[in-house]
Amino acid sequence: MTAETIISVCLGVGLSASVGFRVFLPLFALSLAAYFDVWVLNESWQWIASTPALVTLGVATLVEVFAYFIPYVDNLLDSIAIPLAAIAGTAVMLSTVADLSPVVTWALAIIAGGGTASLVAGSSSTTRLASTATTAGIANPVVALIETSTSAIMSVVSIFIPFLAILLVVVILFLIYKIYKKFKKSVAKTT
Repeated sequence: MTAETIISVCLGVGLSASVGFRVFLPLFALSLAAYFDVWVLNESWQWIASTPALVTLGVATLVEVFAYFIPYVDNLLDSIAIPLAAIAGTAVMLSTVADLSPVVTWALAIIAGGGTASLVAGSSSTTRLASTATTAGIANPVVALIETSTSAIMSVVSIFIPFLAILLVVVILFLIYKIYKKFKKSVAKTT
């Protein structure tokens, strides 16, 4: 594996985790990076760097970010965000991974890209659902702000410092695991 391949995998995994928090924000960041020649995408994904894609993803990002600040609408969005995150995480990996065979690229995209995005999206959905249940949605905008900020930071770090992005993904997955264990324990106590 070349250094370029390793960096591209780190970028893909970092952006996939970011997709788990907000589907369109990391895609918009990738579009910006490709548009300004910060990152070169695979040949079949060059369209992401086009002006129409940049504008479309920018508008979709704004709509998604603002919609998550509306309690109960955010829970509705989560019902479609998890499958979309899996697809977007896979697409991000496919568009960024360099110098691997198609079989390895697709396997990596589905497992690392789609899997990471789905795991993060599922846990964030559970967090929002718990926030809605315990605060009647009042705390949901705070959850939305944290998720949007995390997605933006992860996107920027993934594009400019891909190796750090991998470490952040490990930290995020560890935190998700800890929260899941705590949540599972508290559910067991109430039943």
